[in-house]
Amino acid sequence: MKFLKFLLVGIFFGIVLVKSEAVSWFRIYEMFRFQSFHMYGIIGTAIASGILFLQLAKSGMFKNIQGADIFVPKKDKGITRYLVGGTIFGLGWGLIGACPGPIFVLLGAGVYSILIVLLSAMVGTFIYGVLKKKLPH
Repeated sequence: MKFLKFLLVGIFFGIVLVKSEAVSWFRIYEMFRFQSFHMYGIIGTAIASGILFLQLAKSGMFKNIQGADIFVPKKDKGITRYLVGGTIFGLGWGLIGACPGPIFVLLGAGVYSILIVLLSAMVGTFIYGVLKKKLPH
């Protein structure tokens, strides 16, 4: 029962993604061709919300699922890994037309061809887990 609120937030998030057309391949295509502000507005709103909620979590206003304070570790100042990771993420997003969150939303909306993407993401995650200790972090 304690996970019900997380399920409800996930369902709400999925509805928002569908209604805002954030899972629309056409909207993503427009974004990468710089033809529309629509997706940039959604992403900007997500960044602003993330900053707000992260600051509230750091102040102790939110707790984790066990009721403990949320701890946010300090990050190193290197930018190279973020540039490389962001580039790989962006290329995958541009090629597939979906980032990880909307994969499940599209599946729930009946776009069953996204199962190929989901399975590929799971295989990629497994391979990363196997190679994690050998990769630079």
